[in-house]
Amino acid sequence: MARFLKKKEASLGQPPGSALFIGVQKVSETTLRSMCYSPTTVEEGTIVAAEDWSPATSGIAVQWVDITGLHDPKAIKAIGTRFNLHPLTIEDILHTGQRPKMEEFDHYLYFVLKMLHYDQENRVIRSEQLSIVMGDSFVLTFQEQPGDTFNPVRERIRKQRGRIRKSGSDYLAYALLDTVTDNYISSIERLGEEIENLESEIITDPNREVLEKINLFKREINYLRKTSRPAREFILQLSKLDNDLIQDSSVPFLKDLLDLSTQSVEIIETYRDMLTDYLQIYNTGISNRLNDIMRVLTIFSAVFIPLTFIAGVYGTNFTYLPELHYRYSYFIFWGVLIVVAVVMLRFFRKRNWL
Repeated sequence: MARFLKKKEASLGQPPGSALFIGVQKVSETTLRSMCYSPTTVEEGTIVAAEDWSPATSGIAVQWVDITGLHDPKAIKAIGTRFNLHPLTIEDILHTGQRPKMEEFDHYLYFVLKMLHYDQENRVIRSEQLSIVMGDSFVLTFQEQPGDTFNPVRERIRKQRGRIRKSGSDYLAYALLDTVTDNYISSIERLGEEIENLESEIITDPNREVLEKINLFKREINYLRKTSRPAREFILQLSKLDNDLIQDSSVPFLKDLLDLSTQSVEIIETYRDMLTDYLQIYNTGISNRLNDIMRVLTIFSAVFIPLTFIAGVYGTNFTYLPELHYRYSYFIFWGVLIVVAVVMLRFFRKRNWL
């Protein structure tokens, strides 16, 4: 399936809000992982059957439900019913080719973006869609496959580090977005190291393998650019949002998150420009190499033109050539050829053509 655009044949002709999965199934079953916490308590649990699960209603400050596996529309729809999610939100959760964005509803905010990590072995950016639903006392996260991206946030909740246990759902949503953005920068840095190391190869040995690396990195940078720019747009929108779900105390953290996302976009643009420069350096190197080859061939041609002329004159079949019957004509002939070649080479060197 294409990385830049997901095919939507399954949704053609369907009414808006249809619960259809569009993407690649990455897990065998949909699982739910619940974490409920307050300043004094933490409760964790795993739920397999989404249809039989009910959210907590009392005794907690925030409930975080992490749903892994989006291929089961029935399970996702059941979760949406429990939290009164709009059908369009459920449709966007199930469509894994969404553009990063934020949507505001009556009792919750919906964010969708990509989680990234760099596969160093294959030199490609791997991604999966992350949907976050933030309500007054709950946060829902929808992932395509299990991973350890949010483990640092869970550890902070368990060990009561920082202000997360004392804050509401808006701060939890910020913490999750902050973790995803940090992974953006980490992936960009790892890819950037390889891009920067490519410069010496381009200068010393601009071969076809180097060109393939440049094109590979350009494709990955374009994918990062496609993902990070709209993510920055919705984080900017979120930092300026006037909504009761966003507490005043969380606004400075959202502005800091905006700085991180802006930094990631700027780094991507820098590496994109570097790859464009690398391609120009590569083409210049190839042109210079071709010019050197043509210069050598041209000099050889120029040297052999008078030699060929002399050889052509004395290779004719006329009977009365004065030098033909002279005893030392052969040696004189070679002497003339050598002298002409040496004189021409010295002339070329004097003019700095060699």
